[in-house]
Amino acid sequence: MLNRRSATLLLLLATLLWGLAFVAQKNAMAHMGPLTFIGARYLLGGLAVLPLALHEYRRRARPLKRRQWGWIGFLSLNFLLGSWAQQAGLQFTTITNGGFLTGLYVIFVPLILLVVFRTRPHPVVWLCAPMALAGIYFLNGGTLDAFNNGDALVVLSALFWALHVLLLGFLSRETGLPVFLSAMSFLIAGLVAGAGSLAAEGPQLSALSAGWIEIAYAGLISTAVAFTLQAVGQVHVPPANAAIILSGEALFAALGGAALLGERLPPIGYLGAGLIFAAMVIVETIPLLVRHPHRA
Repeated sequence: MLNRRSATLLLLLATLLWGLAFVAQKNAMAHMGPLTFIGARYLLGGLAVLPLALHEYRRRARPLKRRQWGWIGFLSLNFLLGSWAQQAGLQFTTITNGGFLTGLYVIFVPLILLVVFRTRPHPVVWLCAPMALAGIYFLNGGTLDAFNNGDALVVLSALFWALHVLLLGFLSRETGLPVFLSAMSFLIAGLVAGAGSLAAEGPQLSALSAGWIEIAYAGLISTAVAFTLQAVGQVHVPPANAAIILSGEALFAALGGAALLGERLPPIGYLGAGLIFAAMVIVETIPLLVRHPHRA
């Protein structure tokens, strides 16, 4: 049985894989449009995880209710829109702006919980969420370029990602089918994006061939593995806490840029890395220490 600590480690591993995928996402835009890339990566990821998803579903005692299928459709819609808005925005904004603005979902998740669902996150979230967001800002150099339409798309993607985190946690706990939920989201988003790319982008086989490495990594590792780890981990980690842990994607993206592209953090970036790491540690340890003070 997976416990809270193991679930947190799964979320951290997912953020590591996403952080390394940021380079692939950006490079893929040199060969194809955002819908083409999204369709290819999600169909590949969905097919890769489908056998495991069907095995999980067959073990369920009762079939899903119509209401639950409706929520899965809404989950998939947010997944698709978040992916498209982010990918489209990266065509027009800088990596600095894109990395910071995507991180806004760290703030959006507890706000949506409070305003829409009337659920109060643990008080430590209100300390750690701004801390993580500030960390992302400093990690990106402590500056932002002029705001443009690409930035607006990335902000919109952060809202959809926040809804995705909330819905995924809720449905994973309610259905007990985290892998199946992931596979359905991948396949639905991939089919819709693929159809959209045929209508709007006219994808060429040569473009897919030129970007096959980016598609393979994003589809198999970033999608099939990382998003499935997120779904499994969120069964045991509250959504606001999970959002803060997932903000570590920016930290791992910086480490990936240093390892793969030879990029180096500005001096203030190390402060940002420390803030993100501190936020991830505090949001998981303080509630535990308050609940079990004899373990301190």
